[in-house]
Amino acid sequence: MRAWLRSLNPNLPRTVQTLQLGGLISAFGNGVVLPFVLIYLHNVRGIGLGVAGLIVATNGAVSLVAGPVSGPLVDRIGGHRILAVALVVLAAGYGGLALVHEPWHGFVAATVMGVGNGFFWPAQSTLLAALSPRDKRHATFAMQRVVMNLGIGLGALVGGVIATADRPGTFVAVFTIDAASFLAYLVILWLFVPGVHPQAGDAAPAAGQRPGSYRDVLRHGAFMAVVGLNTLFIFAGMSGFELLPVYAKNESGVSETAIGVIFFVNTVVIVLAQLPVTKLSEGHRRMRALALLGVLWAGCWVAVSLVGGSGVEGATAAVLLAVAMGAFGLGECVHGAVQAPLVADLAEPRLLGRYMALSALSWQVGFALGPAVGGFLLERSPSGTWLVWATLCCVGAGLALVLERLLPLTARRNPTAQPA
Repeated sequence: MRAWLRSLNPNLPRTVQTLQLGGLISAFGNGVVLPFVLIYLHNVRGIGLGVAGLIVATNGAVSLVAGPVSGPLVDRIGGHRILAVALVVLAAGYGGLALVHEPWHGFVAATVMGVGNGFFWPAQSTLLAALSPRDKRHATFAMQRVVMNLGIGLGALVGGVIATADRPGTFVAVFTIDAASFLAYLVILWLFVPGVHPQAGDAAPAAGQRPGSYRDVLRHGAFMAVVGLNTLFIFAGMSGFELLPVYAKNESGVSETAIGVIFFVNTVVIVLAQLPVTKLSEGHRRMRALALLGVLWAGCWVAVSLVGGSGVEGATAAVLLAVAMGAFGLGECVHGAVQAPLVADLAEPRLLGRYMALSALSWQVGFALGPAVGGFLLERSPSGTWLVWATLCCVGAGLALVLERLLPLTARRNPTAQPA
């Protein structure tokens, strides 16, 4: 048992660990806000649920433009500088939510947030990949999933205690905390994490080789298939976290504090299970793991639908939803062990920023479409919305098995980490 526990230690480089610390702090700030944005817009500011969903979706929609723009910038001037810019913009955007009183205020804040998110993920992912040896990348991105979810879960727990729909000023407090968390990450990044030159080492074009472009990335069929599959999983899976709080509150009478606990349960599962799941994934086929993820998430959304449609309310509904979100977290662990390291393995080193930008685009498309579509679906059929998501997750599971044949043999399995 001791040997097995020691084997879970990813032994990541110190610079990677420092970067992950900054990510933990910013994720905490996001967690304070994330479960309550729709509740704030709809229940506090009186904005219709459909329009509120569009405001949240604007964040992802703007990221669709900002993300691809950031890719060449990361390749040219480095992830370190672009990440610094992203953190400043994110602080302004999330802090601006406190000033929302009319729908157009929300759209402005969400637009700024979208620019920041579009720059953030390609820059951070490129920096993590560049700072990690290849056989440690799956552990690096798994640890990223741990710290991000730990931050979000702890933040949601704190946000659930602070935020109250009957007291609008409490939401100003949570948005201020979120903005401050991005600035704290900026200080850590600038003082303690070195920049990695975008043309260093094997990322440099060979002599006489033309500079790469997005055309090269778009011609990479296996990679684009992986991006498409991930878009489906984010749309039908991850984006459900944007919709669950308002569904739980309005359909089952779950309090803001209990919603924070539900998110925290999901976090605890990820924090405890991510490294063991990542270790177990070593040497195993990645697309089979994603197929398992799709089936698991489908079952979770069916359970959410049954809770809302059964008339169960209050604490009982909160417990059942927490169990479902705990199981959902196991699927997130599988995703964390597979998706990002697969992208890094498929990428050409000289175009890593562009590959990471298009990979991030799959998240942005999913998170843009999820709240936009889901907000209107919730107005028409609250419980039926989750059955739609479950069906799409099952489709994703089938596609994962079909797409495996497109992957090069070297990318089909997670590598086995070499002893430090």
